[in-house]
Amino acid sequence: MARNEEKAQALLNRFVAAKRDANRPDKSQRPYLATECTDVPDCELYRGQIIKEISKKVSLIQNEGLEEHRVRDLNDQINKLMREKGHWERQIKALGGPDHFRTAPKLFNEEDAEEVVPGKGYRYYGAAKKLPGVRELFKKAAPERTKRTRFEMLKSIDADYYGYRDDDDGILIELEKAVEGEKLAENITRWEKLREERINAEGSDVEPSDEEERIDVPDQFVAHVEVPDQTAIERRILERRKRELLELAAGDLSMPPPETAEAPKLVPASW
Repeated sequence: MARNEEKAQALLNRFVAAKRDANRPDKSQRPYLATECTDVPDCELYRGQIIKEISKKVSLIQNEGLEEHRVRDLNDQINKLMREKGHWERQIKALGGPDHFRTAPKLFNEEDAEEVVPGKGYRYYGAAKKLPGVRELFKKAAPERTKRTRFEMLKSIDADYYGYRDDDDGILIELEKAVEGEKLAENITRWEKLREERINAEGSDVEPSDEEERIDVPDQFVAHVEVPDQTAIERRILERRKRELLELAAGDLSMPPPETAEAPKLVPASW
């Protein structure tokens, strides 16, 4: 008897569950348009269904042993489901629900899903990125070397380019001193050699002149204009004042008296 009662109880449970499900609306089939659904919990339910389908198909497309047409179909279906998920998320936001575009984590990163044209929406997943014709699209062309303009070249030119600040670090001065000493010693050695050869050629009784004793050493400062001293300047000023006084005195003697002087003609002679 106990066995029959258990069977009857199980049958009754199934009947009650079936009756309850019959009175409940069927939500297994998603509406074709997201705007047809006006209940936020139902929209969340359908969004969850889409995410499950996307995860299942993405796991399938990772298999590189699938046929090419199968991989292309899976990739198209995943892109279609991603667009549909976006429609449901916008509907949820319009109905006052949470904003999944900001709060929800990303399903895929840039390595899992790559776009040929950024912002267009169509992505390639898993083995679809290695399909013939798709692999070449992701190869980045080498950047072309553009010729710099005159303005760009002039921007990098400063005082260092012209050598105006070569002496600021002090290294060049030390190097010049070392080279200057070597050059001076070389000039002295060459001059002594030439002097000995000249003396030997002309005779030992010839005494070297003052010009020969002078060593051709470059001067540190060469004045190309004769600079007068203070005495010469005072003498020139005195001579100039005397000349001006003489010219003034000679002009007074040659000028006619004021009463005999003719008035200047303001009208031309032809008038």
